[in-house]
Amino acid sequence: MTLQTALLQGTQLLEQASVAVPRLTAEVLLCHAVHREREYLYAHPEYELQEMEWLHYGRYLHERLQGKPTQYITHRQEFYGRDFRVTSDVLIPRPETEHVVEAALKFASAARRILDVGTGSGALAITLQLETGAQVLATDISPTAIIAAAENARRLAARIEFVVCDLMDSIAPQSVDLIVSNPPYVPLTQKGGLQREVRDWEPHVALFAGETGFEIYDRIAAAGPRVLRPDGWLILELGFGSLDHVTSLFATWRDIQITPDLAGIPRVLAARR
Repeated sequence: MTLQTALLQGTQLLEQASVAVPRLTAEVLLCHAVHREREYLYAHPEYELQEMEWLHYGRYLHERLQGKPTQYITHRQEFYGRDFRVTSDVLIPRPETEHVVEAALKFASAARRILDVGTGSGALAITLQLETGAQVLATDISPTAIIAAAENARRLAARIEFVVCDLMDSIAPQSVDLIVSNPPYVPLTQKGGLQREVRDWEPHVALFAGETGFEIYDRIAAAGPRVLRPDGWLILELGFGSLDHVTSLFATWRDIQITPDLAGIPRVLAARR
């Protein structure tokens, strides 16, 4: 089977199963199977797949047809221009979370110590350390998530101190200048309405906050003043419909700023202690 034939057949299978962006997905899976970049597919359409390459491609297509996200098949996801390794132990980094980075960079110049709460793949912590050179701490309640994040830090040469704990429980009082977090914010009541790729494959501890979706926000807002130094900033990614509740949690804080995403939806809240 040639690359051209494999790409056409894979695209057709994915299209028939109503998988999103079938052509691009087939390209990514085929590149992963033959260990080549996408340009190679079009520069060498006549290339004959080796038996193991064909078998791997078929397995990847089957997994995607079963709902497994492409990123968990290839173990790759780009974030802020860097290639992160992702496993089923961590949430797949989303482009929307890059807005948290942009907001944090506005205040990070004066931050000597940054804390990423619920780090997952380490995308926020690693990006901010590499962009600012600051000392960065990262926590997660999942030991396997910390292992994945530490591997990303090693690959990308980021200096991060990782801590397994519940939110900020193991962080010393008034020890950080800036807190960032993309916390779980999906209500358990919405579980049935999620895409199967999210509901059935991504770690629930990183998705669901509780019955209302506000439970982790409440705890972060309550713990922030203990950990932050005076005038420190706390920056949170906002879930859909969470703006009013989360803003109310910071009624006694200063300089509250809301950043929308490209669709105009409130995506990031920043507040100063």
